Amino acid sequence: MPKETPASATRRDELLEIAAELFAEKGFKNTTVRDIADAAGILSGSLYHHFDSKESMVDEILQTFQTELFAAYDEVIASDADARTKIERAVRLSFEAIDQHRYEVAIFQNEADFLGGFERFGYLAERNAQSREVWMTLLNEGVKTGALRKDLNIELTYRFIRDTVWVAVRWYRPGGELSHTEVADQYLTILLDGIAHA
Repeated sequence: MPKETPASATRRDELLEIAAELFAEKGFKNTTVRDIADAAGILSGSLYHHFDSKESMVDEILQTFQTELFAAYDEVIASDADARTKIERAVRLSFEAIDQHRYEVAIFQNEADFLGGFERFGYLAERNAQSREVWMTLLNEGVKTGALRKDLNIELTYRFIRDTVWVAVRWYRPGGELSHTEVADQYLTILLDGIAHA
């Protein structure tokens, strides 16, 4: 493949954005190379100048997004903040990801099981395990330091956070009535303070 110039790199990024939107909205299996090319206003053959397949495109989309996200989680875990603050930061990071990378999050949520059946996407299972480790670490630290209740079932709490936070990609829309920060505030209130009067 020819060496990329800044202009071709920019065009490549544009093509990835178009592909990400289509993969998120139509599904990876239902999106063809022609669909991506048509949306970009180019011939299908021109797409192959930048990528050898739609698998390569979704691979790059997911790898880039997840590398950035987990680097941010690692910073939270390594910080000197108290346990509650770390949990709050991790939840806020997750909603920020949904806001700024909605298509990437939707692709992962909707397609990880299917893509994970292919060898090149084996890292998706590793990322799932890494995500679990992030939250288990934060929750265990919270219980150990007294920031969280001692009687928590950590595994169940992790599943609750995972499922309630990431499913928000299905209804949250950037620029909507609530910002991602406001949604995170409400989630944290429910998660850490409950919804009933003490």
